[in-house]
Amino acid sequence: MQFSKFFSSGKLALSYELFPPKTVKGEENLYANLQQLMEFSPDFVTCTYGAGGSTQAKTLDIVGQVKERFAVPVVSHLTVVGSTVAHLQSYLERARQIGVAGIVALRGDPPLGDESFRPAVGGLRYANELVELIRREFDDFGILVAGYPETHREAPDPQTDLENLKRKVDAGADVVVTQLFYDNQDFFRFRDRCVQLGIDVPIVPGILPITSLPQIERITSLCGAKLPARLVDRLRERDTSEWHFEAGVEWAIEQTRDLIEGGVPGLHFYVLNQSPATLRILRELRAESTRG
Repeated sequence: MQFSKFFSSGKLALSYELFPPKTVKGEENLYANLQQLMEFSPDFVTCTYGAGGSTQAKTLDIVGQVKERFAVPVVSHLTVVGSTVAHLQSYLERARQIGVAGIVALRGDPPLGDESFRPAVGGLRYANELVELIRREFDDFGILVAGYPETHREAPDPQTDLENLKRKVDAGADVVVTQLFYDNQDFFRFRDRCVQLGIDVPIVPGILPITSLPQIERITSLCGAKLPARLVDRLRERDTSEWHFEAGVEWAIEQTRDLIEGGVPGLHFYVLNQSPATLRILRELRAESTRG
């Protein structure tokens, strides 16, 4: 499936990202929350897996269940970490057999405890090589790749990072989905630079609504995204989880409204297997559209 079709109808595309829960209760909660999020008829749903491929089998189970229960196209993440080419081919074949529509093709982070990425013996080194493999041998998959509005933390400079993204697109990627960010100007500058370099596929912003200040400080410290001072000040006005949720959702509503006005082709929500924040955002945007 060529995922560009979701971004060519003139309708704002919508997607959600899940992760494999560690418990049966967590899995039940995932499906219950996703059931609520289906109110907005997402175009597709993606699922990550644990560091080093630790939950690959669970990821395929989750996307298979999501496809069966909700009749929505599903997408699996896939990294080259710790995998031979034969292992990657086997995973892709299993994904094809259960009806996965697309792959988020990533290099992946080093396993816990490793300071730098090392390719597996008989494996691949870069995400663009994984894109090439998929396009060559599994061309029925749509291919999504990651972009970094604030530059990948391992890249020596923004231009090198952008050239790496161009290689992934040139290898056959259909769509770029960005890392989370909280200053839309970072996204718009990134998008302009992509266009200037000849990256001509849809560039979709990744949105992670803030529901906890300690949680988002931990996440941004790991991925290299920054929190604007105005946002942090707002979150710190009251030290309660209820306030963090309200202030975070308020910020995300403003952020998504501005992104839509800026002409983005879609929105990709990192929902963290929860529904309340994303539901609030989407319902407010729908209400504004109705009022308009």
